[in-house]
Amino acid sequence: MTCSADGPSLYERLGGVYAIATVVDDFIDRIMEDPRLNANPKVDEAHHRVPRAGFKYLVTEMVCWATGGPQTYTGKSMYDSHAHLDITEAEWQAFLDDLRQTFDKFGIPRKEREELEAIVNSTKKDIVLK
Repeated sequence: MTCSADGPSLYERLGGVYAIATVVDDFIDRIMEDPRLNANPKVDEAHHRVPRAGFKYLVTEMVCWATGGPQTYTGKSMYDSHAHLDITEAEWQAFLDDLRQTFDKFGIPRKEREELEAIVNSTKKDIVLK
């Protein structure tokens, strides 16, 4: 385990790649099926064009990288992968609701939830453009 002066990284506190991949698996299934998100025809089309397994892989890679893990994110930027989808504030809030439901399901502790939500919210400016 790699510890800094502040203790274990968020990646380590979340349980590493296997635990993160398990949470991402649930979360991606949740957002791919969410009628609030799929009401946007561009999002619905994207959800059905991209193979779920590949999407889960890239999101796992990204979460691991963003939380201090050894992985490197190899996907497109958040702007490049979302700009054409016309995602609204309401859809962003539905996405966050799905995220919180996944956190609840897995009992993610409050401190780690807050840190993960801060990471997710840092991407909003590149995703919600309307």
